[in-house]
Amino acid sequence: MSTESTTATAGPTASAAAPTGVWLIGARGSVATTAIAGCAAMSAGLHPPTGLVTETPPFSGSGLPALSSLVFGGHDTVECPLPKRAEQLAAGGVLPHGLPAAVRAELAAADTEIRTGGPLPGDSRPDDELITAFAAEIRDFRRRRGLARVVVINVASTEPLPGDGERLPPSSLYAAAALRAGAPYANFTPSTGLHHPDLTALAADSRLPFAGRDGKTGQTLLRSVLGPMFAQRALAVRAWSGTNLLGGGDGAALADPGAAAAKNAGKERVLADTLGAAPEGEVHIDDVPSLGDWKTAWDHIAFEGFLGTRMTLQTTWQGCDSALAAPLILDLARLLARAHETGLSGPRPELAFYFKDPDPGASSALPDQHMALLAFAARLRDEA
Repeated sequence: MSTESTTATAGPTASAAAPTGVWLIGARGSVATTAIAGCAAMSAGLHPPTGLVTETPPFSGSGLPALSSLVFGGHDTVECPLPKRAEQLAAGGVLPHGLPAAVRAELAAADTEIRTGGPLPGDSRPDDELITAFAAEIRDFRRRRGLARVVVINVASTEPLPGDGERLPPSSLYAAAALRAGAPYANFTPSTGLHHPDLTALAADSRLPFAGRDGKTGQTLLRSVLGPMFAQRALAVRAWSGTNLLGGGDGAALADPGAAAAKNAGKERVLADTLGAAPEGEVHIDDVPSLGDWKTAWDHIAFEGFLGTRMTLQTTWQGCDSALAAPLILDLARLLARAHETGLSGPRPELAFYFKDPDPGASSALPDQHMALLAFAARLRDEA
């Protein structure tokens, strides 16, 4: 299979005045719908930018594209229109009451830019043909809308770890299409994406910035704070166990043991990296459909202090994953767009703050990741 790039990119010389495209894989899902609706609401002054790190003072003057300049499109295999999906999210308490009606025009406009993804059942096209088709749709979006560049972000449901078959998993087809279309890329899911060995050369040769795998929104966010705390205080963690109760599409997808294994790998990696070794214990994921887009995560930490005194810490995290993830999607789109504009390429470990599985060279401790992100903001500001 050939994954060689066949098209010129819209690179650093593109007009700074042109809008920026955000192409979402899983564009009609809860996270994508929340991000699109939220961006429209903030642009209209209906809600403050709570949760957007890029709207905090350290990012002022970094040259990031304005929220109002973002234009959305994407791929999905479901047909529920974005305005209808937003209404469903509002009924479930994810979006504020009345917001879907207030931003209906923006949702409808984005929905017209969503193309059918795949491969769908019965689609016999080879991988390279699918990649070519997906890339053409991304390039067409950029051309028709007069965009300076397009950032592709995967927010689709988690897929199982790939087997030994010859075909690329869907997430890797989309990742290859993004780079072939000249688009910076981020994988906010635990799915394979650019991590497939068949895409290593394409990523290295792309001259595009790309980032991470598996967004860090809840339980692992907390682990990346608590793990370093135990290590820095010389407290011995003996066991760290957890349970996740999930509803909605995430819960259904992670009911598959293969998908759950992909998800848990990132959670366990954070502990191994910050503690020096993985403690006893596992994370269990339960599908609870009645929770909808809400989740509950419990952690039980057994540790020892001075003279071997045994102690425990228990945490409960209850939140709405879509509301936690959506601002991070907007942050990543803006940061990768600006990185592309300044000519940066390759993996961006500076964006580890957002990922369970960051790019090589990044710390797994949240405070270190935050400092690296602020340094990145200063670097982008120096290029402004």
